[in-house]
Amino acid sequence: MYLLITVAGYIDALPTIGLVMLTAVIGVSLLKQQGLETLTRGTQKLRAGQLPAQEMAEGVLLAVAGALLITPGFVTDVVGFLILFPPTRVLIASVLLTKVRVQGFHGYSGDAPHTDHQGQDNGPTSKTIEGEYQRKD
Repeated sequence: MYLLITVAGYIDALPTIGLVMLTAVIGVSLLKQQGLETLTRGTQKLRAGQLPAQEMAEGVLLAVAGALLITPGFVTDVVGFLILFPPTRVLIASVLLTKVRVQGFHGYSGDAPHTDHQGQDNGPTSKTIEGEYQRKD
């Protein structure tokens, strides 16, 4: 807020508001583009029977970037645009994924191998599903 008020003191209130709104509009349009690209890559990985962990982490980061970009302020805009920048987002997502253990994914067909977040095979797959059911009449 301090930076926003300081900038408004130099260039006046209306240009500052216009600048904040412009960054929000540009950010949301970039967010839409980056989100669709990430969704497409994730869908392709799912169809290949791989876990789209990287794309899921990037999706969460894109949501954070969107929230930051619509929040008034220049610092939040800078952080939001850094997250929208693909190399930065991929790096942050990779670091986050090193802190998380991903397991138990079977893909659409039910017979894809267990994979980690980088698509590595983690062992055999069982086609047996155990469980109980009750018939409701």
